[in-house]
Amino acid sequence: MYKQASSPKPIRSLEDALDRCQMLGMRVSRQRRFVLELLWQSKEHLSAREIYDHLNQEGKGIGHTSVYQNLEALSRQGIIECIEHCDGRLYGNISDSHSHVNCIDTNKIIDIHIELPDELLRQVEAQTGVKISEYTINFYGHSE
Repeated sequence: MYKQASSPKPIRSLEDALDRCQMLGMRVSRQRRFVLELLWQSKEHLSAREIYDHLNQEGKGIGHTSVYQNLEALSRQGIIECIEHCDGRLYGNISDSHSHVNCIDTNKIIDIHIELPDELLRQVEAQTGVKISEYTINFYGHSE
């Protein structure tokens, strides 16, 4: 198995994300909770602007600066995912090691957990001399 042995429990729910914040000593402010709740409800990768717009459309008054600061703090601590995309940074709710399917037609990014065969990983290690501890794969394609 090619997973890091010392990595903490994966964050797979809003409750896990809130628990990790508390475990790390991060204050779970109202704004921080709003951001996390939205990411878990939407199950999409969103820009800071989209997060700001969604929250304010829901009547949860939150400023641009607060959105950016919370996204930065949460992604820096590994609680949420930050992806550098052609349109800028996008944020998602899965922080553990996973791969992405990028739809060229819709510009959507879909999270997928995939495990490569050990034989393939050993082949990569043999060719590169690097011991693989984790990996992500980006797939690109068109909608059917």
